Amino acid sequence: MRIEFHGLVFESPQVTAHLWTPWRATALEHKLFEAVRDQVHAEVEKLPDESRLKISDPRAFKSALQTVARVLKGWQEEADPHSERRTWWWLIEGDTDANGYDHNGEPTALWCLVRVAIDRGGLGEADKGEDFDLEGFSIKIWSEKV
Repeated sequence: MRIEFHGLVFESPQVTAHLWTPWRATALEHKLFEAVRDQVHAEVEKLPDESRLKISDPRAFKSALQTVARVLKGWQEEADPHSERRTWWWLIEGDTDANGYDHNGEPTALWCLVRVAIDRGGLGEADKGEDFDLEGFSIKIWSEKV
């Protein structure tokens, strides 16, 4: 399937949304995974330390990205406008060796993670910013070698 991720176009047999170690994931990570699950209407594959959701339709992937953005925009709006500012962005990462495999010996894939930032401080106070990678929720864009 041909998918677009913010102007980048990929040919991928499927995309997988992951919720890693659900007992340690934040409420926001659970909310992101559940929103994607409800949007794409796919069956969740539950493993001992993760939950997976396979997406093989490009329209479903596009609506899943829009759903993630809506959830994160709602999270931004929950901030106190006088003392807190929240932002978020995607991180895309991947690793490969010369033969096209990652460090676990699996075919190379791109991982899309969300990083959030919370800036606290009122008028006359120094900004106290914190960045967090939401490593409990991720999206994997598979290579052709699945």
